[in-house]
Amino acid sequence: MKREPIISGDKKNRPPRPQNEAQPEPDSSSENATSQQKEADNLLRPKLLSEIVGQPDVMERMLIAIEAAKGRAEPLGHILFDGPPGLGKTTFATCIPRELGVPIEFLSGPSLTKPKDVWPSLTTLQEGQVLFIDEIHRISKAVEEYLYTAMEDFRIDLILGEGLNARTYSSKLKPFTMIGATTRAGMLSGPLRDRFVHRERLGFYPEDALTNIILRNASKLDVAVDAEAATEIARRSRGTPRIANNRLRWIRDYAQARADGRITMEVTYKALQMAAIDELGLDGQDRAYLDTLIRVCSGGPTGINTIAATMNLSVDTLADEVEPFLLRSELILRTSRGRTATPKAYTHLDIPLPPQMTFYD
Repeated sequence: MKREPIISGDKKNRPPRPQNEAQPEPDSSSENATSQQKEADNLLRPKLLSEIVGQPDVMERMLIAIEAAKGRAEPLGHILFDGPPGLGKTTFATCIPRELGVPIEFLSGPSLTKPKDVWPSLTTLQEGQVLFIDEIHRISKAVEEYLYTAMEDFRIDLILGEGLNARTYSSKLKPFTMIGATTRAGMLSGPLRDRFVHRERLGFYPEDALTNIILRNASKLDVAVDAEAATEIARRSRGTPRIANNRLRWIRDYAQARADGRITMEVTYKALQMAAIDELGLDGQDRAYLDTLIRVCSGGPTGINTIAATMNLSVDTLADEVEPFLLRSELILRTSRGRTATPKAYTHLDIPLPPQMTFYD
């Protein structure tokens, strides 16, 4: 007897699909958006070290190291780039292989949980090739220990079998250059940090360097920008090229939609005002933090958990995204008793100073 197919739920009552009906295709909008963002970043990213502005000392040291390595016909020493997000760690990592004339292999630290995750990349590296690991502080301890011999002796040890039958085999690697990028160098262990020959910390960019970046990238985006407008965008970009590029893209969109397409001072003011970005570069969330600390918490000292609960945000969001720039701008203090607003914060929000302000170390 022929059995009827088992149909679960309400699918049993659905009419059969016509044979010639087109099947729904998977939604690829998110993938397209990610791809477009990467293409936009690559368009604005410098291709050579000589095109990088704002980090002259780091660039000069890298050029010297590259020239010396090429003169000896040896791989460049391993490099660790450290610094806040958006300052150009990945840009340096992609420019260096072009200067050396070698390919680059990209890996992400959070995805490296076991030695087998990094083994295929190590064994297929060409001589002198660059292996770039982004967020290297997030690799697992097992992978970190696995990299010790790979970085120092260009060798990896493979353990085959288990128990009494386990055997260790050593495999030689072609000499290569590892470049690591991290925003938290303190989370790297000492043995791993010591294996990087060059350690470079990237600092925030001065206003004139950001202005040059904006003028150059405006040309790449095929949009006209006045010099004074470029300076204003740079002033509100927190010393970070990535933020400057994001501000530039937004103002370009505003200029094309609400003006004649040219970025002038008037267009810049209106666009940044619509985006709630003030003259110090603070956005709405930053000002809400200061307002909560001053108005609700009487200026502090107040714990970050209290501020986060009042704002209905996570502590990690405040600690990682909001507070670093407020601290650097001298708008808040992080004391042993909690966060405290400075007189500069009161002045910026146009709030009268309290009669007496006491700060705790």
